[in-house]
Amino acid sequence: MTDFFFKHLLQKDGWKSNIRVSVDSEGIITSMVETTNSDNAEIISGFALPGFQNAHSHAFQYAMAGLAEVHAVSHTSDDFWSWREAMYSLALQVSPDQMESIATMLYSEMARQGYTNVAEFHYVHHQKNGQPYDNLAEMGSRMIAAAQTAGINITLVPIFYQKGGFGQEPNDRQRRFISKDIDTYLNLLAASEEACKNYTGANIGIGIHSMRGVEPSCIAEIAKNGPQNIPFHIHVSEQLKEIEDSLKHLGKRPVEWMLDNVNMSNRFHLVHATHLTDAETKGIAQVGANVVLCPTTEGNLGDGLFPLKNFQNYGGNWSIGTDSHIGINPLEELRVLDYGQRLISHQRNTYTSPKQGDSGQFAIEMATLTGRKAMGDISTEFFAVGTTLNAAVIDEKAPLLATTSAEKRTSTIVYTADATQQIATIVKGKIVVKEGKHNLQTPIRSAFAETLKSLSNR
Repeated sequence: MTDFFFKHLLQKDGWKSNIRVSVDSEGIITSMVETTNSDNAEIISGFALPGFQNAHSHAFQYAMAGLAEVHAVSHTSDDFWSWREAMYSLALQVSPDQMESIATMLYSEMARQGYTNVAEFHYVHHQKNGQPYDNLAEMGSRMIAAAQTAGINITLVPIFYQKGGFGQEPNDRQRRFISKDIDTYLNLLAASEEACKNYTGANIGIGIHSMRGVEPSCIAEIAKNGPQNIPFHIHVSEQLKEIEDSLKHLGKRPVEWMLDNVNMSNRFHLVHATHLTDAETKGIAQVGANVVLCPTTEGNLGDGLFPLKNFQNYGGNWSIGTDSHIGINPLEELRVLDYGQRLISHQRNTYTSPKQGDSGQFAIEMATLTGRKAMGDISTEFFAVGTTLNAAVIDEKAPLLATTSAEKRTSTIVYTADATQQIATIVKGKIVVKEGKHNLQTPIRSAFAETLKSLSNR
């Protein structure tokens, strides 16, 4: 049993002071008591938020963050599709050891910036020649090992990737991603689920790369007859070309097709969903499906802006992810998401509802609870007995925060805090980041540097 004494702890109904929290050996909260007794407890002096949920990650892409900004300046088209070629180049190089090193570095950085959970949208499955490893989940196992070393919770989402585009066979640069049919994918999923048993902080999700990446009939079949008790993730409507190709091939837009052919529910997580009609926006909200938004990556790739205000007005729920990891700070994701909406609406207060006039509180609640659903966690309180203690702690001595009232504290954190003010992260009842430094920072960074040198891509 371990006891923590939180001077300031955020709950859905506001800030609480002097809360003693006891956890068992698995990090499960066994009691929460308001008291001034901090004897024999680990004192947490900062402002404790619920641990951030990173609902969309491609870990290997961290190794190329920033590199795609250097490109030829004449007679070239620089967009998502040209960026994708650079991504393919990296995906074809990375070995299992290198993959684990990259993911460990990334996950430790996520923890340093307050993330306690990550949904790993994982599609580099096979050997460099495209053949499966003897262990079908070899690469997924490396993700789990990386999460365990970094001390972060992981939802492994092995991805079904079958096609090279609507009605097209996969190209050779995609050879490490491909499962030829549903049975092949389900075998991979089963192996990945088995690998999750090696770490108490791991669980499984099901994933489709995209409408263009899997035969639509297979998407409908897996949604209907695949596992029903785990989250379902899919990229959708990220790019205008994807929508144009879908209209040509299916006669419908991607989300339009999904709404007509898949019985979606709140276990579905549509990643990006950038380009929607109003009917699609309303339809997603009405069926209870969630959207995963990755603002820094979407901005970096020039994807566009999701119709967030309309989606919220229809009662839609969203979470955040860092995707290609051009940015890793959850507060930055929330701010970029908000400010993009302000720039196109010419209004403020994106994060509001009829019941919630505190933008920061609304953003934290939405990103936390919907993000948890993306991990297969349906808990609805920030901190509660019977749930796992995961927390991100902000410096109470930060200049703007030190004198801010509790009423205005959450929005001040969301709109002004940066990574230097993220001083501690608690995952499964253990402190993995203290005084802004990950417990294993030095060896993790050293191994990562050697990996990048061996890749020679920077």
